[in-house]
Amino acid sequence: MRHLDFSPLYRTAVGFDHLTSLLDAAQKSPASDGYPPYNIEKLNGDTYQVTIAVAGFGAEDLDLEVRDNQLVVKGKGAKAGGETQTYLHRGIARRTFQLRFQLADHVEVKGADLKDGLLVIDLEREIPEALKPRKIAIGNSSKVIDGPVAKVA
Repeated sequence: MRHLDFSPLYRTAVGFDHLTSLLDAAQKSPASDGYPPYNIEKLNGDTYQVTIAVAGFGAEDLDLEVRDNQLVVKGKGAKAGGETQTYLHRGIARRTFQLRFQLADHVEVKGADLKDGLLVIDLEREIPEALKPRKIAIGNSSKVIDGPVAKVA
């Protein structure tokens, strides 16, 4: 894979230096085999939902962790040799998995629920008050200049 040159971006943008590390991580992440299937939905402006099909898994078999702006979902599959069933057909794969989702700044996990074989994870972007847009009042200078004020045409 060809290395991308981000130097033009650095000349016109401030604070996006973490973008290159995000792109590098995406390039290096192992290819997913599509198991288990999942959906990512944007419910409205600041809320999201990740739904993962985890048929055969119980809450005790699943582990969710947020670390370094990354949501990691792990599933502990069936232990080898511990099964006493004889399958004629096994269509419900209950194998170990690990999914990683990169979270944007200020996106937090609000909760998770397991129902009907679906793990639903609720996410919300909560921008701190200090980072929200705010109006700046333009006031008069406290310094007074003596004499008439010239009008600028």
